[in-house]
Amino acid sequence: MRWKYKSSKGRWLLVLLMLIVVPAVVAQKIGDPYKILGINQRATLPEIRKAYRQLAKEWHPDKNENPNAEARFVEIKQAYELLSDTERRQAYDLYGITNEDDHMYKQRHDYSQYARFSNDPFEFFSTHFRAQDQDITLFHKLSVTTRHFENNILEKSIHTPALVLFYTDWCFDCVRSASSWRKLVDSLQPLGVTLATIHAGHEASLARRIGVHSVPCLTLILDKQIYIYKDGLNSLPKILEFMRWKFPYKLVRGINDGNVDSFVSDFEDNKVKALIFEERQTIRLRYLITAFHYRDRLSFAFVDISARDTVNVTSRYKVQRSMDTMVLLKEDSVEPAATVSTTEIQTQTMRQLIEANQMLTLPRLSSQNVLDTVCPVEWRAARRVLCCVLIVRDEREVRSNAHSIQQLRDLARRAPDRIRYTYVYEHAQPDFVNALANGSGIDLSSLDHRIVVIWRRESSRIQYEWLKESWPSCGRCQGEEGVRYQEKMNRTQRALDEMLKRLLRPSEVVAYEARIQELVDESSPCGARLVMARVSEWIERAMSALKSHHALSALSVLATVALVLAAGYFMAYLIRVEEESVQREKEERRRQNGGKRNNNEAQPEMRLHELRAEKYNGLVRLQKPGCRTIVLLVDSQSRVQLLSKFHKIVWPYRKNKTLVFAYLCVERNVEWFRRVLQLSLGGGGELRVNRRNCVGTVLALNPHRKYFCIYHAKHPECVKPHKRMSRMAASLGGRAPDPEAGAFIGFTTDPDSSDDDCYDPPLLLQENLLDGLENWLDRLFEGSTHRYYVNYWPDMTTK
Repeated sequence: MRWKYKSSKGRWLLVLLMLIVVPAVVAQKIGDPYKILGINQRATLPEIRKAYRQLAKEWHPDKNENPNAEARFVEIKQAYELLSDTERRQAYDLYGITNEDDHMYKQRHDYSQYARFSNDPFEFFSTHFRAQDQDITLFHKLSVTTRHFENNILEKSIHTPALVLFYTDWCFDCVRSASSWRKLVDSLQPLGVTLATIHAGHEASLARRIGVHSVPCLTLILDKQIYIYKDGLNSLPKILEFMRWKFPYKLVRGINDGNVDSFVSDFEDNKVKALIFEERQTIRLRYLITAFHYRDRLSFAFVDISARDTVNVTSRYKVQRSMDTMVLLKEDSVEPAATVSTTEIQTQTMRQLIEANQMLTLPRLSSQNVLDTVCPVEWRAARRVLCCVLIVRDEREVRSNAHSIQQLRDLARRAPDRIRYTYVYEHAQPDFVNALANGSGIDLSSLDHRIVVIWRRESSRIQYEWLKESWPSCGRCQGEEGVRYQEKMNRTQRALDEMLKRLLRPSEVVAYEARIQELVDESSPCGARLVMARVSEWIERAMSALKSHHALSALSVLATVALVLAAGYFMAYLIRVEEESVQREKEERRRQNGGKRNNNEAQPEMRLHELRAEKYNGLVRLQKPGCRTIVLLVDSQSRVQLLSKFHKIVWPYRKNKTLVFAYLCVERNVEWFRRVLQLSLGGGGELRVNRRNCVGTVLALNPHRKYFCIYHAKHPECVKPHKRMSRMAASLGGRAPDPEAGAFIGFTTDPDSSDDDCYDPPLLLQENLLDGLENWLDRLFEGSTHRYYVNYWPDMTTK
């Protein structure tokens, strides 16, 4: 049937349909953002950022000459904006929404730019009920959202510690702590600590995830770890001590006259040395925060000027006792690279000084961070930065060829801004060295002491050329050998200068190109080293705590633990002495009786009760919860033989107070057994039971929960219990045509049908009926046996 829209009514319907369909089509202008960025749906935020940076550099219109580069770049940017926003990403994953139309997705207001509320909810009470120092408007000004917390505060906490306070509007404890929070902000914000607040009611999911149970709640975010401060906000010294305790223990090393030489001469960690001199026993928190911020670039040490064992190091660097001093040292000179001395060094001054001296004169490519700093990315040929990288086998070769390394260090000291010098260990960065060798077809064995000049056009793609001459090395560098070494060094330096001048020209094309992976961080411990470092850190922390004001509390805890252990050992000793005394008395009485056992002594025994009408209530109906009765079915012919074997099998369980063992004579009580089987079927017709086939059956009764487990030698339990029980029902009934025989326990499976999981064993003799009982008891106590429930326990009549 065709729809004719030539009439005016049809045209209006067509227009209305277009108005509905077209916006919906336009709204889905963004494709699959995961496919656009080339990532999976479980990608983390750092992985999303990394993929975006690589694709953005590759498809930037200024770099890529493809006519579709601009459209592709816009598409990549839109996909990144969608996936980097936690709320938009969740909306896309759940509903496929890629835009922020009001009818499809309600955008929440971002409070990251502060000023969350235009009016103060306590404004009405400001005049009558609240002092000026209890104004909580600062909470609102510093309030951030979950997205800002995760994308900024948490990510930057690897270098910048943060204090985040959770609060709510109508919280009187928050009002009382407002003045303390203001003092905390005024004290720590100038030191480089990030301070923010989060409304626990508006960001309830974040509060639950962190573990905030009450407000106000102060949390410390340090190195992507969240620590909750459990004391009140009134004591500023306690908060500062809490922060100090959470910093890495070996962040700042203690220096004296004995270990100063080993510290200032060891630059194998590839870090500039920073010495902090103070006339106090512990380093200030402001210097500790700065040390944490630059821990990847600088190695900090603290010198207590007031100590007796620091006189030489203090005079060595000409430090005044009345001032705080920071000295920066590099590897090329014994003189300080920079020094600042004042009454209290400001954080801004320290950071400016460190930023200007954060790398060694000849740094080593020991991590991706060092590579990004020494060899920055510059895609414009006119402003390219060239990095001269010396390939060295390992640190032993550096020490043995210190003179040749010093020659390269002298070049680095005189180098212009667009030329950098560095070196790399071949064994520590194999992927980087292999990429350079494979891209140019050079044998790896010939790379030792070769210089490669690289230009990082992109973060993962470089252009490079090899210097034909290898960098000279010498052992003693004396006499005629020293002269030849110096001549070769001069020729190599001239060739390197000519090569650098040529490559600095914008029109010059670099010979080789290769893609490189991120460098391995050589300073990060792994595996067993990380475990040992953590263990040693906690031991050192404990030893340090014993020397501080925490010693009293720590010693109190240790003394309490020692007292409890001593008391427990003493009580165990007394019990052991008493047992030995009793045992000696027994042996003495036995010797006096001529080695005969006293009949009055308690002997371990296990009684087998006969389950009959007189004992039925005690053994079944009135049993306590958790107790079970194990019943063996016997007749007059098999009674002696089966009870003896049954007693031997259940003997290991005699000390279990929850088990009662009994036997049932089938000649007198087979009717009770038949009624139990029939009740497990839920009623129904009559069930005929052959008494002889019941011999050797074991019932495990749970009277309180009204179920039983059954063992029968001819029909062991299997994967499908109804097969077994249908066979047993037929066997107990003598395989007579019985309408209920195949319906035992509610199933109607043919007993003669084959089953891979169960099988009919051959004819069993009477002495073999209980051979499988031990394994069945193990499974019974494990809870893996099948349970058959009854509505009530039937009466047992007296005959």
